[in-house]
Amino acid sequence: MDKRINLPISDEDIKGLKAGDSVLLSGSFITGRDAAHKRLYELLEKGEPLPVDIEGELIYYVGPAPAKPGYAVGPAGPTSSYRMDKYAPALLDRGLKGMIGKGARSQPVIDAIVRNGAVYLVAIGGAAALIAKSIRSEELLCYEDLGTEAVRRYVVKDFPCIVAIDCEGNNVYETEPKKYCTE
Repeated sequence: MDKRINLPISDEDIKGLKAGDSVLLSGSFITGRDAAHKRLYELLEKGEPLPVDIEGELIYYVGPAPAKPGYAVGPAGPTSSYRMDKYAPALLDRGLKGMIGKGARSQPVIDAIVRNGAVYLVAIGGAAALIAKSIRSEELLCYEDLGTEAVRRYVVKDFPCIVAIDCEGNNVYETEPKKYCTE
């Protein structure tokens, strides 16, 4: 059974999530990919303010295709998360509560998730058109020059994802393959 979470996500919500749980998110979160993460990270390194408040936010690693008539965005599948691994710990330490992407994460990211009581969710790669149906609206927040990689706010209803790494560091990329080993 899917767990339903109304955003913004709370610490209590995060503590109730376990690796492998199916989740439906409703509310809003921000988006951003490699180029935006690099810029945010560089500002943090300089001790400068960020152009967007990441405190308590989830960020979805996405660069959607153009929208068809009647849709807020085009196909909006997740980007490979490892591309943000260099930047994620600093953003989590600054108050980011979680990330949505696809694929495994590095140990420094897992450590930052545990240290900050955060969560890593995965959206299903290859389901970009289905995911787009859950996105009700989008708003440009910063870095317009980055095009689809700009930081935006998505309002979503029943956005489907799976808990890949919970706040205790339990990780489906480690536990699930072991279930299928025949040795």
